[in-house]
Formats: sequence, C-alpha cells, structure tokens
Amino acid sequence: MRVYDFDGTIYDGDSTMDFYLYSLCKHPELVRFAPFQLFAVLFHAIGWLDTTAMKERFFCFLKGLQTADELAETFWEARQSKIMNWYLERMEKTDLVISASPEFLLKPICRRLGIRPPIATLVNQENGQIQGKNCKGTEKVHRFLEKFPNESICQFYSDSLTDAPLADLANQSFLVKRGVLYCWPCR
Repeated sequence: MRVYDFDGTIYDGDSTMDFYLYSLCKHPELVRFAPFQLFAVLFHAIGWLDTTAMKERFFCFLKGLQTADELAETFWEARQSKIMNWYLERMEKTDLVISASPEFLLKPICRRLGIRPPIATLVNQENGQIQGKNCKGTEKVHRFLEKFPNESICQFYSDSLTDAPLADLANQSFLVKRGVLYCWPCR
C-alpha cells in the first residue's frame, strides 16, 4: 500500500487554513471567533498550549457553521485543482492519506479522487473538539496499525520530517518538496 501525507505533499498548501479562509469568505460572521483563535495560536507559539489544545481552540469557528460537511464539499469543488500533478499522475485507488488535518475535511477529496477514506484527526464538527489524539508523528503509526494491522506500507510520501515514524515503517520513503520527490534522509 502507498501512504501519503496530505498538506504540502499532495495538496499545494495547508488545507485546514484554506478551509478556514474559505469559511470566512462564505460566512463573514465567523470573524467573531478570530480573537480567541489568535490567542490560541500565540499561546501555542510560546509554549503555553500544546498542539491539540491550540487546534481545538482554533476550530471553535465550527460552532458558527450549520454543517461543516456541506461547506467541505463546496470547498473541494473550488480547491480540488490544488491537488498536485505529480500525485494525480501516479494516483491509485488503494492509496491512503494519513494527515493531521480534520477527517471531515479530507473525506470529500479522497472520495472525489477515488482513493481510500483518510486516516486523520477526528474533529467534532459542532464544537471543534478533537476526539482522541491529533493524528501526527507516532499517532499516525498507531492509527495506521489499528486500521490495517496486516498491511505493510510499500511507499510513503511526506513533506515533513515529523513523519519519520511512518517513514520508518515503510519499505521506501520519499520527502516531497514542491512536487519534487527525494529519497528520505537518513534511511
């Protein structure tokens, strides 16, 4: 099985931030959450909040949406073109995305691409709370092994060295920078 990180790897940018900005454009009233979100990001930057707590506070804007699922669908109608060509040229239906981005956001694009449903961070769409752990680093390995205990990763692709635990699990790993593939460092 081939496994891919999403943001910066097969998606040109950060899908969560793009979704947030898209949400603000569609629902300008969501700006009321911005001060709370800004403080969360600042407190994370100085080490007062861990990543999970910061993300939960950032996702508070979901409280202002009637259905995040519907907005995610229209978001991908507008942003599917940001899936990188290098990936589209080699895509297979058995590909798996594992990402720290919200699962509800990635499910529609994986369905549109015709690949497996993603393994991603479970975010409650009504209140922004993270259910379980943020799907990053070693958590990606735990979630993969939980869902696919008898499968192996033949190839893994990511733009970030924080994915080293998953890269170590794969037979072959690649670092992706702006659509260019490099052999994973230190293997």
